[in-house]
Amino acid sequence: MGMSGEGSLGVRRVRIPADGLELDGDLVLPEGHRALVVFAHGSGSSRASPRNRAVADVLHAAGMATLLADLLTADEDDLDRRTAELRFDIALLARRLAAIVAWAASQPESLGQRIGLFGASTGAAAALMVAAAEPELVAAVVSRGGRPDLAGAALRDVRAPVLLIVGGDDATVLRLNTEAQSTLGCSLAVVPGASHLFEERGALESVARLAADHFTEHLASDRRPPGWQH
Repeated sequence: MGMSGEGSLGVRRVRIPADGLELDGDLVLPEGHRALVVFAHGSGSSRASPRNRAVADVLHAAGMATLLADLLTADEDDLDRRTAELRFDIALLARRLAAIVAWAASQPESLGQRIGLFGASTGAAAALMVAAAEPELVAAVVSRGGRPDLAGAALRDVRAPVLLIVGGDDATVLRLNTEAQSTLGCSLAVVPGASHLFEERGALESVARLAADHFTEHLASDRRPPGWQH
């Protein structure tokens, strides 16, 4: 796997087997990284998402590796952009994300390190489903403007510490996250004045700071969550 420069850190382009296909990913391994965060995109987004890349940059500065991988192939993404049908196929997204997490955990650079999931929109539901199914692999989850309600009954089985981040002006998603919070028994952070995409000035920076703090506490410390077996 070759390296190509992107910003001040090298980005390793990777191809990850999943569902009999190969998914494209960008892996960044800062020197001395202490944990790995895998991003789960949703709602027509991909590893090129500028919002997720901005959050990833903050995580790199906090000493964490990141893996931004597409959950859909190029052909599937074209179909989804026309029909919006695959972005709500949470079972498909979760299956792909589980394969990505298993691949990441098997890499020499990741062995012994805890893995966190950062899910956005429908990708957050997939992240929570994978966290519920793989408590020995997933040690923390952050949801940005997520749809945890789409994870259904799996919410009751999540053992990893979860942080739900929602924009204060994203009324419907805020209500859904508040309801999910009671099931998850987790933390909910509301960014005042922010809409669903956190495009307002300073909103995305708040998301990145909250995510970095959550992952630093639960991935880069000596604490182990329930179910952690390494």
